[in-house]
Amino acid sequence: MPNSTGAPPSPNHNWKLTDFQVGRPLGKGKFGSVYLARDVYSHIPVALKILFKSQLTKHNVEHQLVREIEIQAHLRHPNILRLYNYFSDEKRVFLILEYALHGELYKELQKKGRLSERRTAKYIYQVSDALDYCHSKNVIHRDIKPENILIDEEGNLKIADFGWSVHSASNRKTLCGTLDYLPPEMVCSNPHDKRVDYWAVGVLCYELLCGKPAFESATDQDTYRLIRKGEYSFPATFSEPVRDLISRLLVVDPERRLTLRQVMEHEWVRSHYRPIKQEIV
Repeated sequence: MPNSTGAPPSPNHNWKLTDFQVGRPLGKGKFGSVYLARDVYSHIPVALKILFKSQLTKHNVEHQLVREIEIQAHLRHPNILRLYNYFSDEKRVFLILEYALHGELYKELQKKGRLSERRTAKYIYQVSDALDYCHSKNVIHRDIKPENILIDEEGNLKIADFGWSVHSASNRKTLCGTLDYLPPEMVCSNPHDKRVDYWAVGVLCYELLCGKPAFESATDQDTYRLIRKGEYSFPATFSEPVRDLISRLLVVDPERRLTLRQVMEHEWVRSHYRPIKQEIV
């Protein structure tokens, strides 16, 4: 399906499935699949996420979908995947999402094994900038990992999958997110706040440069133990500046972690990446 440029699908239209030409599958999940599609009016490529109501009900995750729609539909940042609209029929819910040409960061990491410091610095800056924006809107993502980050046609990142995210009016105690990326306060079932995302940026930086997460172990119990202690080691390939950045994010005490602004201004990031300010549309 060829690429196109132009305005995104109208938020005011009452969408239905016949408004789209549905193409190849982009991915499959527990509750449904994502397809490349384009609306028949503007021919703009979109990702059409199709979820089965029966599966959502069976796994008691309807509230997560409602949360994802409520939150993602109102976020406007160049490094956050747009949710343009949604509609439903008797059996399915359809999310009309921005299409990211190069797919998951996870698949890119699998293909390459690990990424260069220059490329990783760009990605860490963009993720930090997007999360800082989320936090300014009182939204915590809580499930940052390579599978939930996409790459667009220009090689920029797009944070996706806001199913676990919350409006951060209060400290929460829900255990969620991916085991390798869980911070100590969540592993220990302590209240947590936006600083869980700071920790996740540290784990992400480590994984992009190494090819595996910092606390990956043979068993879940071992992973939990290492996270609680903040115990990990650096490969010899990691430079001193990036070790400094990661070690100041993977801090057991949330109050002592670098803020996202400090990450973006860290010497390692600045030495490898100078952002060109992207327009928020």
